[in-house]
Formats: sequence, structure tokens, C-alpha cells
Amino acid sequence: MIRSEILKEIAPILKDQLIVCNIGIPSQELHAIMDQPSNFYMLGTMGLASSIGLGLALAQPKTVISIDGDGSILTNLGTLPTIGNNCPSNYILMIIDNGSYGSTGDQPTYTGRKTDLAGMARAAGCDNVVEVQDVDCGKALQEAIDAQNGTVLVVKCDSGNAKMPVITMDPVVIRHRFMEAVKA
Repeated sequence: MIRSEILKEIAPILKDQLIVCNIGIPSQELHAIMDQPSNFYMLGTMGLASSIGLGLALAQPKTVISIDGDGSILTNLGTLPTIGNNCPSNYILMIIDNGSYGSTGDQPTYTGRKTDLAGMARAAGCDNVVEVQDVDCGKALQEAIDAQNGTVLVVKCDSGNAKMPVITMDPVVIRHRFMEAVKA
């Protein structure tokens, strides 16, 4: 499976959840598959979906799911110890690990070699780290939501991007409708 296939599979689980989605193509894929006001699309901040999602989870009680990529996590490794030391029960960081920087041309990341993001998350103090293959993502995500136990979910999958249209929605509109969804 590639990332877009995972997003299609988990779309029913994501419905009405607060989602902070990784920069570029992952946001385009999620937007095309299941746009909803509670999706916050990152349009220009690589590596910050996990940090923004954590801040949101700390600020309010609803479940927050950050959908991030291995490449973005590798550009902001400081997020893992911050999550490990502050993770509230309503936060899920789902790292889709396809071993590549998908939005910039599929250059390989080190997770396709020796770097283990699940091991790094555990070493950074994250208590509930689950690593699954792509086919088990939906089940693991639903279990994390139901458990309300602050989870880092690493989903191993194949590299590749689906052809999706660019998000034409103004970033101010994305922010406004998301803020309204947070308040609802």
C-alpha cells in the first residue's frame, strides 16, 4: 500500500476527528479523499504537523490525530522528546513511514535503512508506541482512539504518491473552518 491507499482505508475512522495533516502531497491526498472542516492542511511547514497537533491536544479535550511522514519527523526530531514528556491522552501521532521524502521527489530517508522511528520515539520517552504494517493501520488507529492513551503509531508502507489536485482553498479559510471545528 502507498500513503493515499492508507488514507482511503482510514477515512471513515478520521471522520469528525481533529486532524493535522503533513505538508504537501499528504495534505492534497487527504483533501481529495475526505475534505472536512476538522482537517487542518499544512501547506508550507515541513516537520511541524506533530508539534502543532501536540499543542492543540494540550489546549483542549478532543482527540487530535497528527498525520505525519518519516521525512518530516526526521526534520524535526525535537518533537519526539517533547511528545514523550508531555503527551496527553487525547493525542495520536500517526507517522506514515514510506522510507522517502514523498513531497519533494521520493528521495529515500534513512528509515529505509537503519533508522527506527518507533525505537527513537521510545528512547525519547513516548510510552505508547505501536508499529504496524500498512494493512493493519485502520485497526491500530481505532484501538489508539478508543484507548485514549496518547499514542505514537508508526505505519510502515510503500513509497509513492497518488496524483491529486493542489488544494486551492485559501489558507485563511482552512484555518478559520478548522478553528470553528475545534470550538464545536
